[in-house]
Amino acid sequence: MANAWKRNQPTKILTPKTILLFLLTSLLLVTFLYLASQIQTPTPKTIKTLAQFDRKIKPFDCYSSPQAHPVIANIVEGLKYPFLYSLSDFGNLPEKPHKNIVRTLKGKPFRKADISGTVQELLEKLKGDKHGIFVDVGANVGMATFAAAVMGIKVLAFEPVFENLQRICEGIYFNRVGGLVEVFEAATSDRSGNITFHKLVGRLDNSAVSATGAKMAFKSNEEIALQIKSIPLDEVIEESEPVLLLKIDVQGWEYHVLKGASKLLSRNKGEAPYIIYEEDERLLKASNSSAKEIREFLHSLGYHDCTQHGTDAHCTKTE
Repeated sequence: MANAWKRNQPTKILTPKTILLFLLTSLLLVTFLYLASQIQTPTPKTIKTLAQFDRKIKPFDCYSSPQAHPVIANIVEGLKYPFLYSLSDFGNLPEKPHKNIVRTLKGKPFRKADISGTVQELLEKLKGDKHGIFVDVGANVGMATFAAAVMGIKVLAFEPVFENLQRICEGIYFNRVGGLVEVFEAATSDRSGNITFHKLVGRLDNSAVSATGAKMAFKSNEEIALQIKSIPLDEVIEESEPVLLLKIDVQGWEYHVLKGASKLLSRNKGEAPYIIYEEDERLLKASNSSAKEIREFLHSLGYHDCTQHGTDAHCTKTE
């Protein structure tokens, strides 16, 4: 018990060591509070993502839409950024399978559409350090849409044919790009409202606003007229929404789509989108327009550099 007295001595709280520790802790706390006060945390009102824009047309709801079955999917060949594509609408088995179903049964990938490779090559060059979206007008079954979405690029896709919308929805599921693709059941034009559309049975990719244009290549196919919604791109795309690339393939209705995007195309050089559009004189004539009329319109907006790539025209803004 010789050292018992030490346990009975009062503990010294204010030692030089504890005072120094207290001062250092206080200094760190004050510094932290000061730095935290300098950081301005954005409020929900200041945060606005692409998906939060209040568009004048609601996106197509894939989850409430009936889907085709059975669904078969295959990877698309030869792309730097590969994606899966649904084959559920191709032909009948086993009597007359589509060539891409035959390729799948042989263990070969889906044959790449030219537009898929073109879109990926262009977007790689265009995006750089910039952020922006891809607008796919006349999306058909999504071969351009998914080529962009699997690169992590936001897509607005416009397609009025229900069967094609089903294929796009399947592609959204397969490629896990639901957060990147907004698809609209509508045609784009230079005015809002309803428009008569001609669906070509068996060749939905040739459906068009013009009945003559729809049946130009496949005169023997049945054509069905129906009313669909039309809306100008300027009423869907926000002025603050950056657009990298605009692709239009609408069987001769291209001039009307471009006129409905006048505000978008009037943006300054570097902010206006690169344009790809189908320039088929026969189809344009069936819709009462012409390649010359389109070129003159684009020229008036500063698109002086247009080059021909097969039946497509590629245009960039030079001033």
